[in-house]
Amino acid sequence: MTITSGLYSQSTMRQQIRREVENESHETFADAGVADVRHLLPVVQGLIEHEPGFHYLLQDPGQVIVAGNMLHLRPVPGERWLAWSHRLPKEINQDIVYGIGYRLDDGGYYFVGMDASPLTHLQRALWTTILWGIAGFGLIGVAGGLFLSNLILKWIETISRTARSIMQGDMSRRIPLRGTDDELDHLSESLNAMLDQNEYLIASLKQVSNDIAHDMRRPLARMRQNLERAIGAHGPSDTMHEQVECAIEDLDAALEIFSSLLKLAQLESGAWNNEMEPLDPARLLESVLEPYRSVIEDNGQRLETEIIPACPTVTGHPVLLRQAFSNLIENAVRHTPDQTTITATIMLSDKTITIEIADNGPGIPDEAMLRVFDRFVRLDTSRTHDGNGLGLTMVKAVVQLHRGTIVLSHNNPGVRCIVKLPIEL
Repeated sequence: MTITSGLYSQSTMRQQIRREVENESHETFADAGVADVRHLLPVVQGLIEHEPGFHYLLQDPGQVIVAGNMLHLRPVPGERWLAWSHRLPKEINQDIVYGIGYRLDDGGYYFVGMDASPLTHLQRALWTTILWGIAGFGLIGVAGGLFLSNLILKWIETISRTARSIMQGDMSRRIPLRGTDDELDHLSESLNAMLDQNEYLIASLKQVSNDIAHDMRRPLARMRQNLERAIGAHGPSDTMHEQVECAIEDLDAALEIFSSLLKLAQLESGAWNNEMEPLDPARLLESVLEPYRSVIEDNGQRLETEIIPACPTVTGHPVLLRQAFSNLIENAVRHTPDQTTITATIMLSDKTITIEIADNGPGIPDEAMLRVFDRFVRLDTSRTHDGNGLGLTMVKAVVQLHRGTIVLSHNNPGVRCIVKLPIEL
């Protein structure tokens, strides 16, 4: 039963009951001829015997029951809905009676009504249907909301994983489509198109940098050779000799920058992926630290190590990892004063090897923590030292090539550089 049809059926039944009661009343008064107790008494008595479907009540002016199959009622004229059990004899089990009361000419009272329990049952069924409908729709709404919420959360998590992969250097990752051709798929296609455009722009920018670095190496190398030949062939004065040597040093620095850029491009493109092999990071770090021990001692600094004896192997490129560790240790040595303690630690954590290079030197500002991994970034405090601002950029590229992570944090005082590499399973 729909709610609309239930309401219509209820209204129709109510009108039908009203018409039947009105017709019965009119027939009663027509048979009596006069609207008083004396004339209505024989008519009502006959109706009680022959019309079991109706309820009748005839009371005199003193409200004494003269005839009827109902209990006493207050003499209220007009339509009445009687839903109280004490208004009917106990052996009658109707839930409700609809009737009409009339004031008689002699002060008496006449009431005629009929069983309206089917209307009550219909109303109960209607309300039951409405309540179950509300409960059903509420349950469907909650289930639908949970389903949509779960669907959207899974989609958001997919986007989040894709974004994390892209941030870790995998620019080829895209948001997978669900194949439903709905709004989420359309949004995924738009985001993938944006990622394609970004990858193309980044690749174009890198290609320009790589082309510049590659093309500039040759003329700079030839210029250096020409300067060396000029020194050897013409024997310039001391002043000229010094200037040419300075020019050669500058060219060497420029060539080193271009070589670093080309190597960085190779790292970011994964050119060394095929040269990976299982290696022991503890032994590798020990081999890197050994040459620096005397340098650290000469600088008035101190080296402390904490390396686990049985270190699981990682899959990596030994030359690249050795260069990355050397760069981190050299940064700690060059950019901290004497009396500084430099620590090198290897720890085993959940499916990863953690390599930590730390110092208790002056540290670096908060705003520089993330910038130091960018290309050509050199802090003001390091301008007095040699370098091209590509060292930590190279280290980050090496770590990402090994599917690891690298972060800088404060050591209070000093700096901690934490490298995490996945264990070979």
